[in-house]
Amino acid sequence: MPRFIVVFVLLSSFVLAVPIHGIAQEQKGGEDLAAKTQNPVGAMYSLPFKFTFDYGAENGEATFLNIQPVIPVTVGKWNLINRVIAPLIDTPGLVTGTPAIPNPVGGDGANGLGDINYSVFVSPAEPGKVIWGVGPSLMMDTATDDQLGSGKWSAGPTAVLLVQPKPWTLGLLGRQLWSFEGDSERKDVNQLLLEPFINYNLDKGWYLLTDMVLIANWDADSDNRWTIPLGGGVGKMFEIGGQKMNTKIEAYYNVEKPEDAPDWSINWTLQFLFPR
Repeated sequence: MPRFIVVFVLLSSFVLAVPIHGIAQEQKGGEDLAAKTQNPVGAMYSLPFKFTFDYGAENGEATFLNIQPVIPVTVGKWNLINRVIAPLIDTPGLVTGTPAIPNPVGGDGANGLGDINYSVFVSPAEPGKVIWGVGPSLMMDTATDDQLGSGKWSAGPTAVLLVQPKPWTLGLLGRQLWSFEGDSERKDVNQLLLEPFINYNLDKGWYLLTDMVLIANWDADSDNRWTIPLGGGVGKMFEIGGQKMNTKIEAYYNVEKPEDAPDWSINWTLQFLFPR
């Protein structure tokens, strides 16, 4: 197992062993903390660490640790929500159907940094009942091994739309990437990501969720184009020594997938929250 996974698991186990206190709601600006956390374009600093454990692919198990800082900037009546996804990947070889590696290549396995994605959403600072954000997304050719990235620079639009009638959060995030530069011997990137998400908030900081990430590789043949998962999970808001945090665990089964994609996956997220 790569060292970064071992160290992170040990640190997380230590942190979660400390006595914690649930935080069901914190009123600020007319919104509770759970609603802000579940809003992808909410004006709140946060630092999530998301593990994805993939199982059932023909070449074996793959592990992804996505470090996903969110940095909001307010300019007049608008928020600029800067979101970065920096993936650390351990893969046994060719694993398809993931947003982190749009066009993977085969090999004997690798671990290291994948392609970093940067998106910025422009969103009203004082949204109405329907919350929205739109902007550009850039996938950078930063992978430390050919098996961990696309070998391309890619860009395209991204957008999110959601509503939050208490105790629900209901929304859809989308992103389309096309490659424009990179290794001429690698396949072009033409990848769609759709992420419908539903949260139902319970008492004492607990909530139920489904956050399915659907992937389409438009250049693949029809039998290997789509990755469509079904599933969900449970999460909890809490704090340790005044530090507000969020954690959730989810499981998904791929009802449609490319030939070399995993059958199912488990996600675990630990998120540090910094309300403004």
